[in-house]
Amino acid sequence: MPGHERDSFLKTWERENLSTMRVLDALPADQYDFRPDPGGRSLGELAWHLAEAEAYMTYGIEQGKFDFAIKPPNLERPRDVRALAAGFRRAHEDAMARVRRLTDEDFDRTMPFFMGDPMRVGDILWYALLHHLIHHRGQLALMCRLAGGRTPGIHGPNREEMAALKAQT
Repeated sequence: MPGHERDSFLKTWERENLSTMRVLDALPADQYDFRPDPGGRSLGELAWHLAEAEAYMTYGIEQGKFDFAIKPPNLERPRDVRALAAGFRRAHEDAMARVRRLTDEDFDRTMPFFMGDPMRVGDILWYALLHHLIHHRGQLALMCRLAGGRTPGIHGPNREEMAALKAQT
């Protein structure tokens, strides 16, 4: 995607962000600590992991190194479901601003990723960030349903939305 990769990434990321926001807005307000797997993240922790992924990946790219010991600014995890979506919006806007400052040439730059292996910045953003977010959003959507919430359709209607569509015909 020479000459257009940054813009293509930003458009795709923002489109996926709309679905992520719909899932975050659908989380049951009283289920922050819901944890179907005792060894896994709670619903609130998993929701905030989406913000952490965006922040750490884009901050690492901006700083020229990835280091979990260096916490990106404004990344305090809310402890209430109702505050997660707004907190994620802030973290997402910060991350978007960092990526908007990159050039297409920056996307072709190689840098050591978390485990030290060199990776192209564009690949970090497309695969390590965007695909990682989509993966965890799917987990969060399932957790939302398991916690008694109604997960919105993401890449197509959910069962309630499909039933409503069928009822219209």
